[in-house]
Amino acid sequence: MKAMLQRGYGDPERVLVPGEIAPAEPGDGEVRVRLRATSVNTPDVIATLGAPYLLRLLTGLFSPVSPVRGSDLAGVVDAVGPGVEDFAVGDEVFGAVWTGGFARGAHGTFCETTVAPARQLAHKPPELSFEEAAGAVMSGVTALIGLRDVARVRPGQQVLVNGASGGIGTFALQIAKARGAIVTGVCSASNVALVRSLGADHVIDYAQTDFTRGAARYDVILDNVMNHPPTITERVLTKDGVLLPNSVGTNPLVGSIPQMIFGALFRRERWRTITYVPSRENLDELAGLLRSGALRVVIDEVHPLERAGAAVARMRSHRARGKIVIRIPS
Repeated sequence: MKAMLQRGYGDPERVLVPGEIAPAEPGDGEVRVRLRATSVNTPDVIATLGAPYLLRLLTGLFSPVSPVRGSDLAGVVDAVGPGVEDFAVGDEVFGAVWTGGFARGAHGTFCETTVAPARQLAHKPPELSFEEAAGAVMSGVTALIGLRDVARVRPGQQVLVNGASGGIGTFALQIAKARGAIVTGVCSASNVALVRSLGADHVIDYAQTDFTRGAARYDVILDNVMNHPPTITERVLTKDGVLLPNSVGTNPLVGSIPQMIFGALFRRERWRTITYVPSRENLDELAGLLRSGALRVVIDEVHPLERAGAAVARMRSHRARGKIVIRIPS
């Protein structure tokens, strides 16, 4: 089958090249899906660039341990493995192959077919296109877990989303509003109208105003940018406020890993991390929000499979409005 294969680390448009690999057979509790769409996420950028360099301990020192990027999927069931009773050939599904890391031989989604655990798939709502469904998975579930489970956002709370126009930010803003919060979005001037259209009560243009220097205080801050040290951002939390640092950072050597370790050791109650769990229950709740109209998927660009490198490069630019999607021909 056709796939985009990674040859070393570097510029995405150079190292992601077309190739052929054998389709995998589904094992116990697994489903093979003929992909119609996937999307680009931060782990794809990390594994393509090989940066921050410290994370090469996970992705591979000199080249990626798994050659196919991508984890989100939307498509049609092609085969089911033993023990799978919830899906049948021909079902339209969405979900993830992600199982928590960059293991050797891990399945990717920048290809025509892939294999995923059945527990990480859900039936695709018919109201959603394959592109919308694929774009919702990692970013939508991450935002849902962060605000519902980690920060436990309640009606009337003040929530700030830094990077409100990005993939996770667009979902987080809408989910916070659906939970009754008063939401402030931080973005560039060119994205103010978009962020307002998604329901933000207040919008801050980061080029004009530094939210960490303002008088406002927030019960929850989801920081998808980390352009300020968390110790600075923490200053604009309320007494019992929660900071969700959620960015790989800008340091090419270690990224935001030192800050994350510091937070885990000394700020456990104030700084909290989000663990991505693409379970069927989370996917079904996300689908319910999408079907109800409380949540919509913002798509920045759609690329064909052979231009997966350009799609990753677009995300690397940090200029995308919402999700970057890759369409795969049926």
